[in-house]
Amino acid sequence: MIDKKITLALILAVIVESAGVFAWAGATSERLKDAEMRVAALLGVTERIARVEAKLEHAGEQLTRIEQKLDAN
Repeated sequence: MIDKKITLALILAVIVESAGVFAWAGATSERLKDAEMRVAALLGVTERIARVEAKLEHAGEQLTRIEQKLDAN
């Protein structure tokens, strides 16, 4: 026959472990949501930086043409 104290201790240990797992899963979920929001915010910044780079390249090309015209005169 199994001792009742061991059985209650085992059940209590399983309950405590389960509570710990659920708490860990909830914290992990919150961290994941936070990371996803940060990544979404960075995607907009990346697009803006790409547009600025394109405009700077275009401005550099224009400056090169202006310099060539000035040197020709």
